[in-house]
Amino acid sequence: MSVRNLEHLFAPRSVAIIGASARPNSVGATVLRNVIEGGFTGAVYPVNPKYDKLAGLRVYGRVSALPAAPDLAIICTPPATVPGLVRQLGEAGTRAAIILTAGLNAQHDSQGRTLRQAALDAARPTTLRLLGPNCVGLLVPGIGLNASFAHTGALPGKIAFVSQSGALVTGVLDWAKSRGIGFSKFISLGEGADIDFGDLLDYLASDPHTSAILLYMEDVRHARKFMSAARAAARSKPTLVLKAGRVAEGAKAAASHTGALAGSDDVYDAAIRRAGMLRVLTTEDLFAAVATLAHARPLFGERLAILTNGGGPGVMATDAVVCGKGSMAQLAPDTVARLDAVLPSTWSRANPVDIIGDAPAQRYVDALNILLQDPQADAILFIHAPTAIVPSAEIARAIAPIAKASSRNILACWLGGDAVAEARAIFTEAGIPSFGTPEEAVSAYLQIVQYRRNQNLLMQVPPAACDDAGAGASADPAAARALVRTALAEGRTLLSEPETKAVLAAYGVAVVQTRSTASVEEAVAAANAIGYPVALKILSPDITHKSDMGGVVLDLEDAVAVRAAAQRMNKRLAELRPDARLEGFSVQQMARRPDAHELIVGVATDPVFGPVILFGQGGIAVEVTADHAVALPPLNVVLARDLISRTRVAKLLAGYRNRPPANMDAIIATLMRISHMVADLPELVELDINPLLVDSEGALALDARMRVAIADQSASTLDRLAIRPYPHELEERIDWQGAALLLRPIRPEDGPAHVAMFNALTDDDVRYRMFVRVRELNPSQLARFTQIDYDREMAFIATRAGADGVNETLGVARVVCDPDNVAAEFAVTVRSDLKGHGLGQVLMEKLIAYCRSRGTREIVGEALPQNTRITKLARKLGFEISKAAEDGSIHMRLPL
Repeated sequence: MSVRNLEHLFAPRSVAIIGASARPNSVGATVLRNVIEGGFTGAVYPVNPKYDKLAGLRVYGRVSALPAAPDLAIICTPPATVPGLVRQLGEAGTRAAIILTAGLNAQHDSQGRTLRQAALDAARPTTLRLLGPNCVGLLVPGIGLNASFAHTGALPGKIAFVSQSGALVTGVLDWAKSRGIGFSKFISLGEGADIDFGDLLDYLASDPHTSAILLYMEDVRHARKFMSAARAAARSKPTLVLKAGRVAEGAKAAASHTGALAGSDDVYDAAIRRAGMLRVLTTEDLFAAVATLAHARPLFGERLAILTNGGGPGVMATDAVVCGKGSMAQLAPDTVARLDAVLPSTWSRANPVDIIGDAPAQRYVDALNILLQDPQADAILFIHAPTAIVPSAEIARAIAPIAKASSRNILACWLGGDAVAEARAIFTEAGIPSFGTPEEAVSAYLQIVQYRRNQNLLMQVPPAACDDAGAGASADPAAARALVRTALAEGRTLLSEPETKAVLAAYGVAVVQTRSTASVEEAVAAANAIGYPVALKILSPDITHKSDMGGVVLDLEDAVAVRAAAQRMNKRLAELRPDARLEGFSVQQMARRPDAHELIVGVATDPVFGPVILFGQGGIAVEVTADHAVALPPLNVVLARDLISRTRVAKLLAGYRNRPPANMDAIIATLMRISHMVADLPELVELDINPLLVDSEGALALDARMRVAIADQSASTLDRLAIRPYPHELEERIDWQGAALLLRPIRPEDGPAHVAMFNALTDDDVRYRMFVRVRELNPSQLARFTQIDYDREMAFIATRAGADGVNETLGVARVVCDPDNVAAEFAVTVRSDLKGHGLGQVLMEKLIAYCRSRGTREIVGEALPQNTRITKLARKLGFEISKAAEDGSIHMRLPL
């Protein structure tokens, strides 16, 4: 369930307050007062058998006595009464209720259910939606609805605020009101038993009254649903998250470095980033970011130029940029020369551009115009400290028109109070973000930078030459599954190092030759077979880090050295860990790669978001260096490269002094192969490749371990992933017009072929598809067409190898389902030169079969009256055809 009936929650025509009271300071009395004083114009029905009238309104003794079913009910009665009231409301026809009552999870009914579960069960038959329990309520200022027990109301505005914390709700209301910040919706989520973040994101994403969405988050329970909704919302409007609980919890009993490193906060951070949202760290940053992003222009780059009339503030801003890992612009020589011509000889001659404290308004104008023409300055921070020479407002009036007309981002810092109040107001009216300190201004700029980076992860299209299918094309999942299931059948959850490497090799990850041996003499024989030098390691399911026990010896040059090392290991293990089981030794070919970097690549399983992939600097000090980043699978080239870039070791991988750059393609391919492994092996719990040796020649897994567990057979293999990966099972090969075609879901890597197909369409065909004349696809449109959420939408393409060997897209049929999977809207496009040969019908039949398989109730579509081909095809496929009276458009509907 998702957005169904939420319109009754946010736009009710009538409200019932169950438990309304006259008792001072009670929840029932507070809610009744808030509803009345908020200015709600619909019918208000207090319900309480103890009263006849409250606040001049008639009071009803029970739900069944109400004159009509209220659109919205607010329940503030004791826990034991809640399930029965929910059932009564649902049967009466109410479709939304707010449960303010706390304690439903601590009490049970006669059937042993918690009262919370009993309330959910009572609501389900009538699809009555529940907000809460244990929440403060909600406010919709635009219709005067204050359905809460908050101590104050909210101003109307365009921001939606959703909070899991009741205390934060009342605090933020107070804070925002004192600063004149208004809201379209203000929602206390409470325990989120029914309505959760995913539902609200889906609703608010298409809410015309909301321009930005703010979330205060403590946890997420339904990761797949949340990620799908968050990605959709972030595409349409700024979505910001203040996530509590930043201290990493870590894994208490991790079997690998990865398990210990991938703390829950890292995973939330990765999820927020992957969804295209922005994470902030304070409440003030949350609202400041909204104001900044509302006026932000597209970024040409991330280099910031600073224009100031004081050296000190310029230095403070520079410190903030560098410490925040931002980039300062290096002024072009021509820019310096042009500034020399208009500024005093004592100006800084570098960035920050200090134009000296006695600067008149024209000096500001000249300097700003010159900086705006510097190709190195992607954005500009203007800092002004008031002086007695020129009024600040005069300067603001002179440069505000320039800043407003600029295509680059310009932010302002007006230092001071009353002396700069008018100047700040002039800039604010011009839509230029203004701040009180250099640090606040820089923080806001870095928010723009990070937000655009996150958005780019939604909008970028990976190169077709390095698609993720190639990374998995040579995989042998059956061989990997056999190894994993053999271990589980033997009662083992830890795979040995040689077994883990065999699984990795099955997915094309390069590994050093490794053999398992059961005795000292077998180890000697294996070393002779592999060739010297070799490394020797103990095999014990009870030893996580072998080197700590003296269980790793490198560079053994002959049989004598191998035998002696193995005997020493036996003796040392018996002394240090007599309880540990020794199953033998692994013998490994020594890898001579002196210029290689030691990296770590791993998989951990988060209890909320499922499998995550970790990358960073490896080696025995991996926990100490703590240089790693986490990403949600599935990965493609763009996402893998982004994961690498978020580590400090990325700079070393680029090469330095006489050390050549590492082979980035090999690292990316390894990450993508691990991503395929995660999707294929539901038993995989943890994986550690440490170190992964990488140099200019490629990547090689030197040491690896894997932990597995019996998979949940009741769930789909892919349900454990927060983002559904590419559905290979939907691929189908067909014969069409004597040619072999592949019908398959679209991938981000299909971008170039999609553009080529679009360019081959006639103007009329483009208009029939887009409803307007479009000359070319812009990057965001292309990303929207090719980067789809396979959990909610589908686009099947017909593709074949072209004359030049490059795959070409001949047609596409796509469908977008509503969050409740009730209706799905379709569109189909066939390359103009191929129309009339039945390809559109082939694609539509596959689309219809797909919708039937996922339980969609109906497929709908809309077309221009001139598009007779689509209406003819729709009739042939059984669609009902009707014409809209208002605009004459054609509506098509196929009940399933």
